[in-house]
Amino acid sequence: MEIKRPNTTCKCILLTGFTLCMLLVSNPTSAIDIHADPEVMMENGTSGILRCTFRSSEVVSSTTTVTWSFQSNQPDNQFSKAPYVIFYFSNGKGFHGQAEFKDRVQFVGDINKRDASIQLSSAQFSDNGTYFCDVKNPPDVQGTQARTELRVVLRESLPQSNTAIIVGAVCGALFVLVLIAVAACFVMRMLHNRHDYEGCTSLESVSSQAPQPRKKVESSREGSRCTSPSGPLQGPVIYAQLDHSGSKNSFHKMEPVVYADIRKN
Repeated sequence: MEIKRPNTTCKCILLTGFTLCMLLVSNPTSAIDIHADPEVMMENGTSGILRCTFRSSEVVSSTTTVTWSFQSNQPDNQFSKAPYVIFYFSNGKGFHGQAEFKDRVQFVGDINKRDASIQLSSAQFSDNGTYFCDVKNPPDVQGTQARTELRVVLRESLPQSNTAIIVGAVCGALFVLVLIAVAACFVMRMLHNRHDYEGCTSLESVSSQAPQPRKKVESSREGSRCTSPSGPLQGPVIYAQLDHSGSKNSFHKMEPVVYADIRKN
């Protein structure tokens, strides 16, 4: 905040025999400090805020005034020669200036909070230019008005917001983490299957070596089994010779003999 030098006045009084000079010092006058965004970009056909704040050592009252002016940067525009008042605020009321901004400018600030911002609706390409914000808070009436360069562009020309960038970065990081997790699960599964396969091969090698002594025992058993009868023990075989003549002398007469095997299986 700039402080101006106090106004000094020298007043001399001529008395008898001498002259009395007095130095009168008036109260210092402070300057009001006004701030605004250096540049604002708006999409064509949308609404936007032109922000303006101020600092003053004096209490804000009904005498505080706000003046918004506009100067176009287009040579063929009617507002290109000098700044034109488009909005004026005083005693708690707003007054519109030029007809081109009458229904499109609205006061959205709060004087008590030292906010003198306005909202511009239905932005047009003809609104490109410089906007001046000037605040008077008596006795703080000295100060430099703030200025904002407005650029009305198409949607494709608007820079990406930080929110979109952050969301994109978070989504990309989550996608990378998912890929890493899937790859880790795949590798662990492959290692697990390989471990099980090696375990099976080791068991097969051990089992192929362990039964070797048993072969001799089994071979000996098989030999003993081959020498022994394959079936159960059988009784003696009985043969009978039958005489079909029916005579007494049949003892000496030989007939064909039929042998019957009556062994019990």
